[in-house]
Amino acid sequence: MIKLSILNGADPARAARVFEHCCAASRWVRAMVENRPYASFQSLDQQAENVWMSMRHDDLMEAFAGHPKIGNLSSLKDKFRDTLITASREQAGAESASEPVLRQLSEYNSAYESKFGFIFIVFASGKSAGEMLDILKSRIHNDFDAEITIAAKEQHKITRSRLRRFIEPD
Repeated sequence: MIKLSILNGADPARAARVFEHCCAASRWVRAMVENRPYASFQSLDQQAENVWMSMRHDDLMEAFAGHPKIGNLSSLKDKFRDTLITASREQAGAESASEPVLRQLSEYNSAYESKFGFIFIVFASGKSAGEMLDILKSRIHNDFDAEITIAAKEQHKITRSRLRRFIEPD
């Protein structure tokens, strides 16, 4: 975590590294670095939204590609083991993901990427593997325009969450 005042005064390369942890779209990172200093976390958050709303297709693809691809059962098990630990602190009664759910999630992830040309993007915080599978099953039937719009909104939620995690208001 870095204080906002330190981020504001950091050299551009260091500031870029902080923003890259939040979003992999290089145009977004450049704009966030160039628009410093930020008077408050709220102004940083507003700028993040303004810049995100100006992203083009290539920028979205770059942001999406910054997420690890969930493509096999062992990586899914690792992902949801970590998610379960975090979620169990937030929600009582969280259950571990079963092998059949993980297998279906892997299969639907592959089908999704084949259909849309990018990995499934969802703000996963607090969601179980089963919930994510349900979301994936419902979204796989979307057309490209609807789905890229949803994925972009989910990416923005992820970015905003990461901003809060990595940057501390003064």
